[in-house]
Amino acid sequence: MNTEIFSTKQEMGKAAAAHGISKLQAALSTKGSASFIVATGASQFETLAELAQADLPWNKMTGFHLDEYVGLPISHDASFRKYLWERFVSKLPLPLAAFHFLDGEVDPEGECQRASLLIQETPIDVAFVGIGENGHLAFNDPPADFETERPYMLVDLDEACRQQQFGEGWFPAFDSVPKRAISMSVRQIMKSDAIVCTVPDERKAEAVKNATQGTITPEVPASILQEHPDCHLFLDAAAASLM
Repeated sequence: MNTEIFSTKQEMGKAAAAHGISKLQAALSTKGSASFIVATGASQFETLAELAQADLPWNKMTGFHLDEYVGLPISHDASFRKYLWERFVSKLPLPLAAFHFLDGEVDPEGECQRASLLIQETPIDVAFVGIGENGHLAFNDPPADFETERPYMLVDLDEACRQQQFGEGWFPAFDSVPKRAISMSVRQIMKSDAIVCTVPDERKAEAVKNATQGTITPEVPASILQEHPDCHLFLDAAAASLM
């Protein structure tokens, strides 16, 4: 795992986006098209802002949604569909060939099957991801399932994960944070040709240390990234403070 540390979130996001763009350009040059995964949450603000401004042939590219809450309406401020539309998809200079949103308001098992079939037909060139305060990767909370081959699955969110979402200001009260979500599986994320992992903030410093310097274990889901042949980790100084 290659790691770079930056003084500010803005520098971190700009570098992460630039690295991801270079990977997308390489795929476009080789295949004439490209596909990618994008994450959400406060950790991705700067990266997505930079990525959305990139002068790329977006109409030759397909995007996939990493995870979504079950039962949360798209009108809710915490909706990841809303987040991705407002902060990324709607801001692109050209419309994407396709962007496959996850719909948390329909039957979740059926939505997992629908999304799984779509991504199984599309090799992923770049995955833009983050690391949670509890070390989660997507919504794969500890202990994560490192074995399942299901691309998308229904998961239960642990208390630490839900506390993070509340702490970031997405919900008015802890009890209003959903307890279930649709998440891309660990194995599916790891199938991506390249992974760009962006992690800011001191509150994630322990998770970053455990994921990068500890043993690979389902108890620290993001530790699996150590096994990926082309994973690049972008940190601000606060997130890297315990390394």
